[in-house]
Amino acid sequence: MTGVYTVAGGDGSERITPDVSEAARMADDDDSEEETEPAVELGDGPAVEGAPLARVASRLTWPQERSRVIDREGDATIRTPDGPRELADVLEAVDTTYFDRRQTFVEAVEDVIGRGPVRTAE
Repeated sequence: MTGVYTVAGGDGSERITPDVSEAARMADDDDSEEETEPAVELGDGPAVEGAPLARVASRLTWPQERSRVIDREGDATIRTPDGPRELADVLEAVDTTYFDRRQTFVEAVEDVIGRGPVRTAE
């Protein structure tokens, strides 16, 4: 094989490593493709009010108590399938008082607001 080297370890193991110059050349080829075509085509559609729930959740560290989430992010407007809502209002309907991790928080909020596409401004 061109550009591939086998190195024997002192313990009898073998390790195959690629030629660094070959790997770098291949990476350069990948970059040129990314520059010519965008990954996602964005349109001129209507605006969506509020922030995605994932963005609000990413601003917090976990674990968190519900009351602390309300104190820190309660005034944030989040996107829901039924239109924008304040996070504090949504959390009032959540039974969980302690979120041990981000996913627990997201699931509890989605149980209240629903899952699915968000409504856009008409």
